[in-house]
Amino acid sequence: MLKIAHRGGKGYEPENTFVSFQKALDMQVDGIELDVHLSADGEIIVIHDETIDRTTNGKGFVNALSLRELKAFRINGTHEIPTLAAVFDLVNQDCFINIELKSYEVTEKVVSLLEKYVTKKGWNYDRFLVSSFDWNALQQVAFLNDKIPIGVLTETDLDLALAFAKFIQAKSIHPHFHLLTQENTAKMQQKDLQVFPWTINELEDIKKIKTFNVNGIITDFPNRI
Repeated sequence: MLKIAHRGGKGYEPENTFVSFQKALDMQVDGIELDVHLSADGEIIVIHDETIDRTTNGKGFVNALSLRELKAFRINGTHEIPTLAAVFDLVNQDCFINIELKSYEVTEKVVSLLEKYVTKKGWNYDRFLVSSFDWNALQQVAFLNDKIPIGVLTETDLDLALAFAKFIQAKSIHPHFHLLTQENTAKMQQKDLQVFPWTINELEDIKKIKTFNVNGIITDFPNRI
């Protein structure tokens, strides 16, 4: 069962920072999940929200600020907001990276960056997994490069997610864990889809979901898996 660190080792370090990703690597996770937005000058920024208000000492929309401006702000007084390329360099294929597209606009840039790391740096496509709640963005990924593994995120309708995942030949479905049963987990796996539920932190919930034989668990506490 794969251990996937949600926004890095978010249970231990500030989310989506170099220290949180390093913490996840130190815990020998199988995968790291992170979120991306586009800056005003077209850089791929690793941050969950569309604004920097919650996680940094600044305010404003990510897509209204340049990379230089974003780099000036600090998370927990110490950490800078990473770019996706810098996180790739840190991880260096030690685990796979689940990139959640938080906006449609970032899609093409992410695909280009993945292609660059495969063609110029010798990475394998299986080191990447691109997921999103924006299924139009996922369709665009499949259209631009069908070698990129895709994960379909859902918190509402598993049957719809399953149908869409088959349509775009996704690798996995990422449902909110409350949607899962042993039966529907098996149903998705019978369709050659891996099941990666999120975000499971409590030991009781982890134990229950493990009995469903999911393929991996997305969690803030990877050492609890």
